[in-house]
Amino acid sequence: MSVAAQNGAAVPAIDQRQVMGAVFASCLGWALDLFDLFVLLYVAPVVGRLFFPSDHAMLSLAAVYASFAVTLLMRPLGSALFGSYADRHGRKGAMIFAVVGVGISTATFGLLPTVHQIGLAAPVVFLLLRLVQGVFVGGVVASTHTIGTESVAPKYRGAVSGLIGGGGAGMGALLASLTFLLMSSLFPGDAFEVWGWRCMFFTGIISSVLGLFVFNSLEESPLWRKLAAEKAAKAAKAAVEQRNAPVEIVRSPLRTLFSRDYRSILFVNLLLTIGGGSGYYLTSGYLPTFLKVVSHAPNGAAAAILMICSIAVVIASVAAGHLSTFIGRKTAFVWLGLIRLVALPGLFLLLPTAQNITTLGIYAVLLSALGSAGYAPILIFLNERFPTAIRATGTGLSWNIGFAIGGMMPTVVSLVAKETSQLPVMLAIFVGAISVIFLIGAFIVPETRGRLDQPAARNDG
Repeated sequence: MSVAAQNGAAVPAIDQRQVMGAVFASCLGWALDLFDLFVLLYVAPVVGRLFFPSDHAMLSLAAVYASFAVTLLMRPLGSALFGSYADRHGRKGAMIFAVVGVGISTATFGLLPTVHQIGLAAPVVFLLLRLVQGVFVGGVVASTHTIGTESVAPKYRGAVSGLIGGGGAGMGALLASLTFLLMSSLFPGDAFEVWGWRCMFFTGIISSVLGLFVFNSLEESPLWRKLAAEKAAKAAKAAVEQRNAPVEIVRSPLRTLFSRDYRSILFVNLLLTIGGGSGYYLTSGYLPTFLKVVSHAPNGAAAAILMICSIAVVIASVAAGHLSTFIGRKTAFVWLGLIRLVALPGLFLLLPTAQNITTLGIYAVLLSALGSAGYAPILIFLNERFPTAIRATGTGLSWNIGFAIGGMMPTVVSLVAKETSQLPVMLAIFVGAISVIFLIGAFIVPETRGRLDQPAARNDG
């Protein structure tokens, strides 16, 4: 069956309970996924000293962010493997396997020996486990970023895009903030460097159990079930007619994505996902470290600020995603890009000038909210760029390649900044540059609003 042959059957009926279940599962899956990733960011200074010790604090910190980037670089492989499976066999199975895999690999970090215990083998084992975790993370994106938007009515798709992409990230960060606050209380002072950071990682097993419990009762999306029904009907018809004519060869979703018809779409998508991913990791992703090494905020105050930031991210992401339903995806990207271009560099320069925790919190909340709002409509935009037969693969690769490159930005900033005092200026320069990339993509891509239900529309751009 070709990708184009998808319009022969009606979309299967789905009740509101199934719709809410799909949206909740998508949001929860992405939240648990990013919770597992954020755990490392919250203990980055400690992990740096234990696994990547250096006389230069910035080099140690850069090594930790490099290990974070290693995970992101493996995400495209995970989205290719799990995305192809999700397109062929359904989103549910891919989601369960990927989320459980991320949680188990995260918990394993808490068992690792440090440099002081096994020497140079410690960072090697740490990085290898990060590679494994990255494959599962990519698989989560391929499944969670399709089933939710495929299940809801068109008028809610922009809001759900923001809820899953940005809101899920905010909820993941919120869970990580609560965990950090709890572990800091249970293991104060030096005790945190002995057991606190390990227990932070151990909480990953909770996400595996919760994910398995929630996703096991999940229904497949109606659009994928429609496609599956068409495939079954065509196979049954061919069997009845006992045709002897050559059968059309079915290409794999991955091969189809890199064919002449779709690879240009994939490459253009990367302008937005690189710009959006970089903006996210340089704001929400770098903020925990910024509050510690630049602002020198106490653990309790930093955790409280980050929790409020996470709530702001959820609200801003849903609002920005829903806005794209009214004014269009392209127009939303342009306006959000222009705001980011001015506001993000300015906020990074203002953060070090904050005279009290309240002012620091206000700047941090605005920074994280704008950093996430910019990419809130990207999820639904990517879904609308690809037909159902290759949507999980196309969305997963577009998202993961862009966010993998974006995830390297904190490492680059940490290396370019010679001292922690240079971080605000460096971050301002970098977020300004990636905002330009984001804007270029916003002007190039086509408008896609309303195209999710069009079977094999070529959204050129």
